[in-house]
Amino acid sequence: MTIDWRSKGFWIPEGHRTPEHLAAERPSIFGGGFTWPLLVVRRPAVEANIATMAAYCRRHGFDFAPHAKTTMAPGLIEAQLRAGAWGLTVATANQALVLRRLGVPRVLIANQVLDPTALRWLAAESAAGWEVYFQVDSAAGVRAASGAGRARVFVELGHPGGRTGVRTLDELEELARAVADAPGAELAGVTGYEGQLGDQPEVDAYLDRLVEGFERLRSAGLLPERPLVSAGGSAWFDRVADRLAGLSTRAGLILRSGASVTHDDGFYRERTPFVRVPGEGPLAAALEIWAQVLSVPEPGLALAGMGKRDAPFDEGLPVPLEVRRADGAGSVAEGLRVTRLNDHHTYLEVADGVAVVPGDLIRFGISHPCTAFDKWRDIPVVDEERRVVDVLHTYF
Repeated sequence: MTIDWRSKGFWIPEGHRTPEHLAAERPSIFGGGFTWPLLVVRRPAVEANIATMAAYCRRHGFDFAPHAKTTMAPGLIEAQLRAGAWGLTVATANQALVLRRLGVPRVLIANQVLDPTALRWLAAESAAGWEVYFQVDSAAGVRAASGAGRARVFVELGHPGGRTGVRTLDELEELARAVADAPGAELAGVTGYEGQLGDQPEVDAYLDRLVEGFERLRSAGLLPERPLVSAGGSAWFDRVADRLAGLSTRAGLILRSGASVTHDDGFYRERTPFVRVPGEGPLAAALEIWAQVLSVPEPGLALAGMGKRDAPFDEGLPVPLEVRRADGAGSVAEGLRVTRLNDHHTYLEVADGVAVVPGDLIRFGISHPCTAFDKWRDIPVVDEERRVVDVLHTYF
């Protein structure tokens, strides 16, 4: 991997560097080889999060297939596999292609696949020994899977107002029978996604219906000898562990939570299951963006050089955490609040009595890691002293 003038945040006007060079030198992000804004990943936090989720799944009898769409970064994918991940989850056939080329042995596409070109490739790779799965929720999806050749599929149960997935158990059974009758299609099990539901009673009711659907298909003789049941976003995986626990002796249980690898300082900080079950966690925010104050044009307002092209904003705005002065002194970012983002500017509300000046650096936490990584091609991995120990490359 080459890092050069194309790598945002790195300052390399001439020549190029490699992650190996940077890891050997361990440069500080404040030492002149980087510019602002700059997204970094804190290695100690990532390592702790990976270990926490691996241990959580072991305790609860689940296999872990973390959603790779969060990062699409080989370095983090490899780290999760080394920690014992059963496989990786993706959202698209294109992402599955990336993971196949990266050598990931088992991939779950948590989505429908109906493109004949992609389906033929998936069938050929499956026939060659690759363990890959995808979901169906319609007769059209079953026909498409069957027409391509060999296909391992999950039947998907959804919920009203949600994303994909049949809405009733009658439809789920009808779909499973269609898979059983389709040449070339093999039913792996049942899947669902609870992440869009708003409260615990709704989540529990939906997961109980998923279990009921499993039991119905099992009683009808439609499931394989060792079926798989897959669920779990990053906000309700404790409820998945609780409500699906009774299936553990009759099915392989797979959790797919993806945002846990880096966590955040916003959406998931408030919604992580470890708020409800603190003894099982915690997770630590591993992503931060450093941006420079560019202007303080009027009282109560400062503009930082970071925008929608750099930071996620779909599930909450960035959170100011620290101010670093020109002399290197740092302090907690009290009295600062992000109010909006333009393409390349962040509007900061500055409380009375708080002083920031042009040239100050601000460390921001982010909200929703799934829309952070895609904005950066190369991302420094840093230690707690903000010295670079590796570089992640992303494939979006």
